[in-house]
Amino acid sequence: MLRFFALVGLMLLSPSLLAEGQPRYISDNVYLYLHGGPGTQYRILGSIESGQAITLLDEKQGDYSKIIDHKGRTGWVETKMISANKSFREQLPELQAELDRTKAELAQVIDASDSSLEELRTLRSQLAQTEKSLELASTERDAATSKLTNIEKNERFRMWQEGGMIAAAGLILGIILVYLPKPRRKQRNRW
Repeated sequence: MLRFFALVGLMLLSPSLLAEGQPRYISDNVYLYLHGGPGTQYRILGSIESGQAITLLDEKQGDYSKIIDHKGRTGWVETKMISANKSFREQLPELQAELDRTKAELAQVIDASDSSLEELRTLRSQLAQTEKSLELASTERDAATSKLTNIEKNERFRMWQEGGMIAAAGLILGIILVYLPKPRRKQRNRW
């Protein structure tokens, strides 16, 4: 229940009470005078340049509102010359700082991009060298495989050749043994 009354109380407060003491700005396209009262018939206390920050007080009379300017002077200005939006004078340093920060980030991105391009060039060069090495290794492998095949063929031929020579020697030996005179047996009755 207490919350309900607090909420109703806040809603009943006038927007002008809520706006009191909040920063406001003089419109960017004017140069106006700060008057001692709510009208041009009052004494001029000074001038306020366009875009200057002010503090809006809760007093209004006719077309004039009571303010405190950037120098701490209290006076009256036309209400239509007060804006709730930040003036270009206030925005410019913020925008300049943001622009400088963005330029710094862009420079970092460009530097990173340049280093990435250099790294890419280096990697492409290494890839080309590796491809050449692979091609050379493939050629050497093919040559070694060819040599190994020739050696295996020569080894088989040599084995067949030796086998043939052994068979021929066996055949010749068999023929020679057939024609050799047979040894005679000793007769037993001879003495």
